[in-house]
Amino acid sequence: MILQSIVSFCVGAIFSIGLVLAGMTQPRKIIGFLDVFGDWDPSLVFVLASAVGVYFITFQLVMKRKSPLLAPKFLVPTSTDLELKLVIGGLLFGAGWGISGLCPGPALATLGTASASVITLMITMLIGFYISFYIGRLKK
Repeated sequence: MILQSIVSFCVGAIFSIGLVLAGMTQPRKIIGFLDVFGDWDPSLVFVLASAVGVYFITFQLVMKRKSPLLAPKFLVPTSTDLELKLVIGGLLFGAGWGISGLCPGPALATLGTASASVITLMITMLIGFYISFYIGRLKK
């Protein structure tokens, strides 16, 4: 359990460093990337393509193992249903990303800057989590 926590922390730290180096923590760079019909900044295409490539190759290699190194079994999603809540969540995520220029990972990586925009994003994201959790409990 302790080793799993240490490895998780190290992987998260490496991920955060990668986000900073790739410019994913700069809202103006993200908004420039999303502004396809204006002053488009295509540099993040390389970041996204690299991430997808590394993930694809790593996933193929890892899934050839019988079990993970630090867990009893793989936790791979099996659901293929396209539910309305998934579509609405994706639309809200995309709108928030486009408006703020930050998604949750880079926002957490820049939380230490105490920027008003990052703190506002994190507060609204936590409110969204709470609303989603509360609505989910009402349906049960």
